This record gives sequence, structure tokens and C-alpha cells, in this order.
Amino acid sequence: MAPWRGAGRSYSMAGMSENAPRTNLPELTVGELSQQLKRSIEEQFSYVRVRGEISGFKRHSSGHLYFALKDADAVIDGVCWRGQAARLAIRPEDGMEVVATGRLTTYPGRSKYQIVVERLELAGEGALLKLLEDRRRKLLGEGLFDAERKRRLPFLPRVIGVVTSPTGAVIRDILHRLADRFPRHVLVWPVAVQGESAAAQVAAAIRGFDALQPGGAVPRPDLLIVARGGGSLEDLWAFNEEVVVRAVADCTIPVISAVGHETDTTLIDFVADVRAPTPTAAAELAVPVRADLIQRTGDAGQRAWAALAARLRHARSEVDGLARGLPDPHTLVGTKTQFLDDRAERLANAAAKLAPDRAARLAGIAGRLRHPRELLREAAIRTGHLGERLERCTAEALSRHDRALERTTARLDPRGLRQAIDRGARDVAGESGRLLAAARLRLARATELLALRGQMLDSLSYERVLERGFVLVRDAAGHPVTRRAEAKPGQRLSLRFADGDLPVQTERGDGAPRPSPPVQGTLL
Repeated sequence: MAPWRGAGRSYSMAGMSENAPRTNLPELTVGELSQQLKRSIEEQFSYVRVRGEISGFKRHSSGHLYFALKDADAVIDGVCWRGQAARLAIRPEDGMEVVATGRLTTYPGRSKYQIVVERLELAGEGALLKLLEDRRRKLLGEGLFDAERKRRLPFLPRVIGVVTSPTGAVIRDILHRLADRFPRHVLVWPVAVQGESAAAQVAAAIRGFDALQPGGAVPRPDLLIVARGGGSLEDLWAFNEEVVVRAVADCTIPVISAVGHETDTTLIDFVADVRAPTPTAAAELAVPVRADLIQRTGDAGQRAWAALAARLRHARSEVDGLARGLPDPHTLVGTKTQFLDDRAERLANAAAKLAPDRAARLAGIAGRLRHPRELLREAAIRTGHLGERLERCTAEALSRHDRALERTTARLDPRGLRQAIDRGARDVAGESGRLLAAARLRLARATELLALRGQMLDSLSYERVLERGFVLVRDAAGHPVTRRAEAKPGQRLSLRFADGDLPVQTERGDGAPRPSPPVQGTLL
């Protein structure tokens, strides 16, 4: 049976029997049914709050958020458009139990219903605290909260950086408190302190301050203050985000955390170098009181002057006491000067007297010494005599040996005689060799000793003294004249130089010897 059309719809009679039940329900297309369902759901569930666990969270490149909310019985898709996503109080994560507020709608393209989220909050403070505790334990295990990482705050920072909202009362309190205590140069990095983008802005501000170079166009802060006013746990959640905690941990500038009131606690308080109970207290921790410093400096200066004056008085008293026990320095110097003059005069006299005494003693010793050549001649004669005696002793010993050999030969038979003669000859040769060797060794030792003594005598001879420029004075009898008083006026003396003798005659009237002028004919 061919299809037929009616009222804009096509109908087919195929498969229909005349007994088929008739109904007045209109037939709808899939699109019409989807639109009716969409309108019904949106009208009936225009504003709902759904509690569930986030699963399959995904942030699209367009900025929209897609995820699913589930519990033990069912699953519902969720979507958050980009405009609303920027205003969310928390950042969605898989496994987070939340309460989503929005409207229910459908997606006809897939015949699925979903919730368009306008607001997202954690499902109760207990879940939020559990998430906070889990994150705290994780960061604690990494060592970000260790006390060894804490740094000392600068005593008086030149530049202070403040990360906070530019429109709140926090920045006014900080600036007012700094002006009261000790005015400093303050750099404010404006950020959002609440909402989904707050954590990223705070982290970027901290890293931006830390990236400033010393001596640049923008001065690098010596101290950072991260501040926010009080609020609920959800309001302060941006300062519990991991990105903010890690930014503070990586910052090389000392950081003061001043988030919330004294009873509020965030993860940034654990990683910061110092936690302030309030933003005003952070300003008090940042700088000292200028008036107190001036007073303390003045007091320290007065104490220093007083201590110096007391020290000088005590030193003067000690010097005066020591001076009373010391003798007069002029007297000490005068005594030592006189002693030095006396010793100097004695030394000069001793030096003048020592040289003649030593020269006289040397001349006397030289006169008694024999010339080394005479000693050598005597030693050579004695050595010759010893050699002759040695040769005579050797000849006599050989003669006695020969006679003993002849007597022995006469008593021996001819056969044994030859053997005895040979042995005797060998013994004589051996004894003769040893005797000659001993004689030569003794003669060599005697010659060496004689040469050594000759060198010693030669070095001690007065002739060596004469070669150095000295003169030996002797009288006519050949006796040395060692003192001026021994020379008589008109006495003839002989001056012995290294190269010969020179006869002189002393002048009449003094005892000093001097050569007579050649023209007078007094040389002998």
C-alpha cells in the first residue's frame, strides 16, 4: 500500500490492519519532543542545588568547564560557562564533593540532561577541611613547611612589596601603620583576593616581585607582605591553593603572611617566613619604630661616651699609680749613658792593646818554629834509615831462612827434599810479599803523616805571616825584638821581610827603629 500525506505528515499503511487501535495522540518528531522536554525541565527545575562528587573534570580551551556530578545512585552532567567560571569561589577538582547551584536543562543533540552551574561550593565545611588537611600533609611531606627554610626578616627594608587588593581596607591599614612607625618605599601589586582567579593572580604577583632585578627601573623589594582581610574558609581558600604555597616557597625575598584575622589559618601561613595575625601587625613586624630607634641610638651614644670617660679615668689612675713606683727616667738614661761611655772607652783601649800583644806573641812563636823544609829533610832521612833497616832485616831473615833450609835439606831424602824446597820457596815468597807490602804501607802512611805535618808547620810558620805584610825585628845576636822598650838608641837591628832582610839602625834619642836614609850610608 502506498504512503499518503496528511496535515504535513506522511503516513504509511504498511503493517497496519483494519483492527489496529485508533488514538487521538499527536505524533511528534524527535526534535519536537526534545524541545518540549527541554521547556518542561527548564520551567520545572529553573533553579536547583545539587550535591555530588565531581568526576571527569575538564577545562575547555574556550574557558568553559565540563564535568559530571555523581553519587552512589546516579550521574548528571554539568557545565559552567566561561563567564560564570571566572567568578567561582573554588577551583573544581576530581573527587571534590560540592554543592552546585544552577538550572537544569537538556542537550537535544545527545538526548542528555545537564545542570548549568552558576555557583559552586564545597559540600559543607567538613569536606573543605578534609581537602585542606590532605593538601597540608602533602606539602608538609615535601618539606615546604620546615623551620630550616625560614629566613630572618631585614631589620629596616628599603623597599616593601605588598600583594593585596588595591581597594580594600587592608592596604590603607598597612600604609598608615608604616607611615606611623617608619616610612618606607612601598610597591603594591594589585590582585584579586577572592574567587577562582585569585590564586593565580597572587602567585603571579609573588613571582613577579621575585623576578625583579636589583638596580632596575623598578626597585626590587627587600620584604614581601601578602595580605587580606578576614572572611570565611571559602573566602580565604585562594591562599590555600597549591600554586600560591609553591610561589611563596620558591620566593627568594622574605615573606610575611597576613591573611585573615588572628584565628584564621591558611597554608600560606606555614610556608611564609613569618606569620602576622593581622595586616596591621605585618606592618609592625616589617619596620621598627623610628622614634624608638632614635631614642635607643641616643641612649647608646650617651652610654658609650660615659663608658669611654670612665675607661679614661681608670687608665689615668692606673698610669699615675704606676708612675709613682717608677724611678726618674732621666736618671735611668743618665746612668746607662755613663755606663755605656765607660764600656766604650775600655773597649777602645782593649782593642788598641790587643793587637800589639797578639802580634808580639805571634812573633815569639814564629821565632821558635823550625822551617818546614828542615822538618821534611829530617823526616826523609829517618824514612831512608827505616828503609835501609827494613832491607837489612829482610836480607837477614832470608839468609836465616836459607840456612835453615840447607840444614833441613841435608837431613831429608832427595825425593822429599825437592818438595820441602818447593814449599819453603813458596812460604818464603809469600812471607817476603807480605813483608814488603807491610813495609810499603807503613812507609806510605809515614810519608802521608809527614806531608800533613809539613803542611801544618808551613801554615804556622812565621814566614807565612811575613808574606801578609808583617816584619820580624831581630837584634845583632839574632834575638827577636818584640817591644819598643827593648830597642836602644843607635842600636843596629835587622828587619826580616818575606823577600829578605833589611839592616836598620835606630835613631839616637828615641827607641823607634827606622831605616837609615841611603844617602847617609847607614845601610849594612
